[in-house]
Amino acid sequence: MNPFLLETILHWVAVGCYIVATVLFAHAMMWNHPQRTRWALWATMLGLVPHSAALIVRWIEVGHGPYMLKYEVLSSNAWIAVLMLLIAIWRRPSWTGLALVALPGAILMVGLGLLTSPEARSLPPTLRSVWLVFHVLFNKLAVGAFLLSFASAVILLRKLKGASSRLLDRLPDADVLDAYTVRYVGFGFVFWSTTIVMGAIWANQSWGRYWGWDPIETWSLVTWLCYGTLLHLRLFYRLGPKTTAWITVACFALSILTVFIFPFLIPSMHSAYFQ
Repeated sequence: MNPFLLETILHWVAVGCYIVATVLFAHAMMWNHPQRTRWALWATMLGLVPHSAALIVRWIEVGHGPYMLKYEVLSSNAWIAVLMLLIAIWRRPSWTGLALVALPGAILMVGLGLLTSPEARSLPPTLRSVWLVFHVLFNKLAVGAFLLSFASAVILLRKLKGASSRLLDRLPDADVLDAYTVRYVGFGFVFWSTTIVMGAIWANQSWGRYWGWDPIETWSLVTWLCYGTLLHLRLFYRLGPKTTAWITVACFALSILTVFIFPFLIPSMHSAYFQ
């Protein structure tokens, strides 16, 4: 079988499992069926298997990690997001509501990736660096953490607004959601900081300079400053839960623009790798 056809089939199987898992999570929370939650978790883990297989097949076929084309970047980011979701729910079983934000996001990323060209490209010399691997890895971890912070912030805003439903009533209280929103932002900030540092080392190795004010470098710095400001205001000026949640949503939107939109729209060294 053609490897690209196999990848496509595996990706669609994964999307199907994620859709089933989303429906099961929603049903379990709205009608208070714990058994459905277990089924939803199994469906999510089941979807992660063909998703992982698709990425491995891709890696073997093209000879480099999933960070060269839109198709690869979107799929690998979705994989990281689903994995971090499962880890979060494993640590905090009551946080299943995060799945209703994180899983649709992962489905959208994989779906958009499947609509782009899967054509293989050889790895340019500037990308043959272990520092790039670290740069990409920590960037994906940061995006996954920011996605979870966004999910908890959205749920927190609904709670603070006084909304009530079977789904919301089964989720943690507002103070717990607030604490975990900040915690996920903190994790993401550390990962994003590491992404910038590793990228600078890679840039120096490839082009002989640590920083060149490339548009994506600049927007990455802006995103880092925004999240850093949020944490600073929270820790030293006792920013309230509602304001924290709204700023988290705004920062997440900026991080999505930086990672998924600007590299494809703004001419830069980064955009050359995602055509």
